[in-house]
Amino acid sequence: MIRVRTGLGAAALAAITVLGVAALPNGAAVAGDTGLRGAARGTGVKIGTAVDMNALANDAAYKEAVAAEFNTVTPENVMKWSEVEPTQGTYNWGPADDLINFARRNGQAVRGHTLVWHSQLPSWINETDFTKAQLRDLLRRHIFAEAGHFKGKIWAWDVVNEPLNEDGTLRDTIWLRALGPGYIADAFRWAHQADPSAILFINDYNAEWLSPKTDAYYQLVKDLRHQGVPVQGFGMQGHLGIQYGLPGDVLENVRRFDALGVKTAFTEVDVRMILPTDQYRTQAQAEGFGLMLRACLLVKNCISYTVWGFTDKYNWVPGVFAGEGSATPMDEQLQPKPAYDTLRETFLLAR
Repeated sequence: MIRVRTGLGAAALAAITVLGVAALPNGAAVAGDTGLRGAARGTGVKIGTAVDMNALANDAAYKEAVAAEFNTVTPENVMKWSEVEPTQGTYNWGPADDLINFARRNGQAVRGHTLVWHSQLPSWINETDFTKAQLRDLLRRHIFAEAGHFKGKIWAWDVVNEPLNEDGTLRDTIWLRALGPGYIADAFRWAHQADPSAILFINDYNAEWLSPKTDAYYQLVKDLRHQGVPVQGFGMQGHLGIQYGLPGDVLENVRRFDALGVKTAFTEVDVRMILPTDQYRTQAQAEGFGLMLRACLLVKNCISYTVWGFTDKYNWVPGVFAGEGSATPMDEQLQPKPAYDTLRETFLLAR
């Protein structure tokens, strides 16, 4: 199903080349659309970024770019359980509230990240000090506390993050061991009760192409919705590495979730490479960013495309993958790379 759009629409999207984007007819550009936020206007897809709150507070150029380039923001860390409740019963909402207020001032929607995850838990959450029944109650209390605190202020929540293995089986986590497989359904029901207006997503990496993992997600989402569980969206993180090749079946994968009637989104997009970079790697990176955006624009229910940080100045990749980096659309001086141009021009072609 091709989304009906104004302007050039699907026909122009089909003209996008492998290593970039075809030129607009007669070199035409839309007045005032000088960045990603302006370019995305009218396409039906929001453009977002994950936000480093320290950079937002201390780097004026970074802050200006977040406001100018994006119409949604996602907290990198400040809404994770370890940050909001570092000590049991003592909450630290301040940094997340700061992001909410920043977004409100700049007309941006906020994507909440994340309510249930096996990682970045506070140190006091463990299977030694609590029974399974107590852990269930703690998870329920956490969801109601956090989703309740931000009720009406969050556009979409990543409710359950990374619950499956690569082979499609359930990941062995504290939540699976304590609550059993039903914890996923419980989490969505609790989140919906706490904030009925938020769009609720299940979210994972390596979820962009056809695979045993995405087959399992398709069946899981289908089964949960059949049971009346309010799973309203499927989030594909979009962490790619050009050294592994770029997937060719992203659109096919997105289309099948679109056919289920759920929202879809690319939620944490970056495309890393082995350093040093060169023109061939940066062009391949641009295609990685572009192929995921095109897949989003070419279906009915894909609602947002979020990069996991927009500048190499503040990026997680070098600290996790030795010898790799340059994963974002802007360099360390916040100058656009070919990937940035591909994103902007692809949005303009879809208007």
